[in-house]
Amino acid sequence: MTEELLIFVNGERASSVHAMDRGLQYGDGVFRTMKVRNAAVRWWADQYQKLSEDCAALGISPPEERLLLSEVNQIVGFSGVGVVKVIVTRGAGQRGYAISTKLMPTRIVMGLPPTGRENLEVRVRWCDLRLSHQPKLAGVKHLNRLENVLARSEWDDADIAEGLIQDEEGNVICGTITNLIIVEQGKFITPDLSYCGVAGVARERIIKTAQRLGQPVFVEKISRERLMAADEVLLCNSLVDVWRVAELEEKHWPDSGWAEKLRNWLNENN
Repeated sequence: MTEELLIFVNGERASSVHAMDRGLQYGDGVFRTMKVRNAAVRWWADQYQKLSEDCAALGISPPEERLLLSEVNQIVGFSGVGVVKVIVTRGAGQRGYAISTKLMPTRIVMGLPPTGRENLEVRVRWCDLRLSHQPKLAGVKHLNRLENVLARSEWDDADIAEGLIQDEEGNVICGTITNLIIVEQGKFITPDLSYCGVAGVARERIIKTAQRLGQPVFVEKISRERLMAADEVLLCNSLVDVWRVAELEEKHWPDSGWAEKLRNWLNENN
């Protein structure tokens, strides 16, 4: 057990899973990464709902909410924890892709230090990697994140905070760790995630808040050219809140105030 990590596996303090666990073998599972604020996990109801939906998409039974929240709260109670990560796999099973009906899901809850990503504006780049289309997994935060890993490995410049990824048709889908929102003449647009990408909780909260305030976020295809012509480019996730893209290649965007507006939306009803 490392001093930096506090980990529960199926309710017991541990630092390993079974070698035959399907999450390890095949990426057969889902996860959520949540910020700790004021001694509690932020947006717990939304995070648990998305975890349950993603489990359902893979046919995995989600953990019972009361049990999972009890373990999460135990993790949060330890000093130095700024992030809680929850992983649910299909469990340990036999060799091969076939799914046994006798598997018991593996439940992992871990506490991590704060991210330190307090940037308000960032410099980004284009990634060469293209996301493949798989509608059955689109939107799901599953454990097969190798595309994101390879995209993030394309640069080691500490001044570049994020990389933008396109799909196989050239539509801009997301960052390696963030969802994308652009602003066009006061209108918010976020990419269509029907074929690939992760539908994050921060993105969903922004969409719902915008609808409630009468300023809807439109879900549309965003080409590379459309993004470059946007009035503002914003990135969001549950840990960084909202980043304003200040620079991409030779393009520089001035601060129009939209990023702060979306941050305020995310901070409502924490």
